[in-house]
Amino acid sequence: MRIALCNEVVRDLPFAQQCELAASLGYDGLEIAPFTLGTEPHLLPASDRAAARRAAADAGIAICGLHWLLVAPAGLSITTDDVAIRARSLDVMRGLVDLAADLGAGVLVHGSPGQRELPDGAGAVQARQRGTDMFAAIGEVATRTGLTYCIEPLASTDTQFVTTVEEAVGIVRAINLPGLKTMIDCSAARTESLSVPDLIDRYLPTGLISHIHFNDPNRRGPGQGALALAPVLDALRRQAFAGWTGVEPFDYVPDGPGSAARAIGYLRGIEEALS
Repeated sequence: MRIALCNEVVRDLPFAQQCELAASLGYDGLEIAPFTLGTEPHLLPASDRAAARRAAADAGIAICGLHWLLVAPAGLSITTDDVAIRARSLDVMRGLVDLAADLGAGVLVHGSPGQRELPDGAGAVQARQRGTDMFAAIGEVATRTGLTYCIEPLASTDTQFVTTVEEAVGIVRAINLPGLKTMIDCSAARTESLSVPDLIDRYLPTGLISHIHFNDPNRRGPGQGALALAPVLDALRRQAFAGWTGVEPFDYVPDGPGSAARAIGYLRGIEEALS
């Protein structure tokens, strides 16, 4: 199983050291949160893109994808009724697809709950449609570029738009573009009606699940809470999942590097036990 570390976990380190640390711990890849690269990551200079790709190659680790896409620059939204903000947001999304391609990454994961909020009342219906239209537009860009853009279902406590895998699958099916998929996040699944293994068994056979995030509902790393990951990894193995997975804690215990080290040891131990 290919496991990446979400780089914001160790974002206090220079990027080259992030790559070196992740590789030394046993990760196969690094999944980059663009805001860790600067306030306008979609405009990252070509020289910086080349340097990041070179740093990963020197460390012997892949840059597998991008996530937390719309944190920077500030003020973005895919659901707002402000036409200028939506246009700006789509420009950033297009720029991040180009960034992913330049970094050698194959997948972008669209979470960013603060940038997909819905208004109260009747306006929520129109806002949902605006968000869906934005996913359709960026899905076309990803398809042309040969990358996969994943709609990330988030917990209903974090957002009102796309809160279940079923909802995300419905949007992906309706848009029907090869470059637009969805994914499963173990922490976000805390408000799903199905367990994570059951979500995997139900939706992986559709071909619409392209990424997995490992974490615990308590927002710490895998193995630091109540969620048993062995059944999750067993389900991924049963369904012959061949995509990338990412370790994405939000609460770093005891600290970023320690959380990263504990997570990969826990996951690799389960892999060994299942083999």
